[in-house]
Amino acid sequence: MKVDIKQITEGEESVVIRYRDLTPPIGKIISIINEEDNRLRGKTDEGEVFFSKDDILYLESVDDKVFVYTVDKVVRIDGSLNTFLAGNQDESFFRCSKSMIINVGRVTALKSLSSNRIDATMEGGEHIIISRRYASDFRRLLKGDR
Repeated sequence: MKVDIKQITEGEESVVIRYRDLTPPIGKIISIINEEDNRLRGKTDEGEVFFSKDDILYLESVDDKVFVYTVDKVVRIDGSLNTFLAGNQDESFFRCSKSMIINVGRVTALKSLSSNRIDATMEGGEHIIISRRYASDFRRLLKGDR
């Protein structure tokens, strides 16, 4: 991939991305450019908080409410898991079951389980089970075939 970077002294700043196939690295670059703010807003028992998407270990939907888990807190956010995924189309977040999304970049260990499931250990030590419905897609993601 060829990269051209030029500093200008006048005129409007612009970014041009040319690609043949929308690969995960290109998708990530596009999402970074399109995102002016990488922060999310949510609620805890102490009140409203802001946090970075990079801090997310996983998201879970419980009783039609979405909770974000970081290493040190649990935050309730508005919307649904589908809404969150639609706004984060890079490969960082993966739907691992009907009610959970994991941050792939925060997985520290993987273990194959019976019935084609995967046990993903997150940075905080939490174990998340990737259901058999999503396990083959997860394996393809890890191989870069997605």
